[in-house]
Amino acid sequence: MNMEAFILGCGGMMPLPNRHLTSVLLRREGEVFLFDCGEGTQVSLRALNLKWKKISAIFISHTHADHITGLPGMLMLSSQVDRQDPLFLIGPPRLAEYVEANRRALEMHINYEIRVQEIQDPSLPQDVFFGEGYRVRAFPLKHSRVCVGYSFIEDVRPGVFHPERAEAAQVPRGALWAQLQRGEAVQNAVGEVVTADMVLGPPRRGRKFTFMTDTLPVASAMPHIAGSDLLISEGMFDEANRESAMAKKHMTAADAARLARGAGGIKQMGLIHYSPRFTYGELKVLQREAREIFPETFLTRDHMTIKIPQDDGVLDDSKVSDSSASRDVPDSQDL
Repeated sequence: MNMEAFILGCGGMMPLPNRHLTSVLLRREGEVFLFDCGEGTQVSLRALNLKWKKISAIFISHTHADHITGLPGMLMLSSQVDRQDPLFLIGPPRLAEYVEANRRALEMHINYEIRVQEIQDPSLPQDVFFGEGYRVRAFPLKHSRVCVGYSFIEDVRPGVFHPERAEAAQVPRGALWAQLQRGEAVQNAVGEVVTADMVLGPPRRGRKFTFMTDTLPVASAMPHIAGSDLLISEGMFDEANRESAMAKKHMTAADAARLARGAGGIKQMGLIHYSPRFTYGELKVLQREAREIFPETFLTRDHMTIKIPQDDGVLDDSKVSDSSASRDVPDSQDL
């Protein structure tokens, strides 16, 4: 099952030529999900020839303008296609107010169902969206406005199927093998019950994608980002601008790297939400400072595609730490 992330915009505060505001699209087979919707989101969707009709849900981290001003255009755009399924809008309090105010002021023609789901207590980690084989979990961050991060988490998958075990258990090849692969028990050729664990290897972990932006470096985020196959995290400033980052309640690239290293089990981290003070050429300082702490760091760019392959390794929670290296994060910034 394919999964890939598309960077629609990597900028923070204001759009720049060739750097739209923060937005990431996640595609998993036929389903599409949008995380934040900054100005210029539609432009990148067009440039990448992505199908906005298939967007199941839009997840908003917070209601600052550079993360939400692309939403009215997206809502109107979706009325230009034959959309049958509802569009879910998920985010912190006041999201519904923002959507309704824009619908009235712009006299939007909306010919499909919009379901706004506000996270009633964003200070509590919670599952906010479910689908076949996955869930999306929101977790609290610490910014100048109520803000949450999101993790898209696939369900644990059954272990590898061993045909020789099925044959030894006298299970006829065909539909019964498919049932065993789904974790179901079957009857073999002589009427005996054969359970899935008799023919499958250990359970395999699902994939995890995490989106975290606009926050101070809080140790409480570590359990939620831990084990991510791909972490997209803000790295708005370099260490030379740490004072500005703290005043504006943002992270430096090094802060993000310390969280990633401390959380454990993260395969790669893409930095996003850059301050407009950095030209593209100057962004290399962010990457360099982050890689000194977490080597698996890269810079995201507008229109970048990142594949998230399935991991056939067995489920092993011991490789993911919920609290290791929390000493790297200043206690004063903890939630």
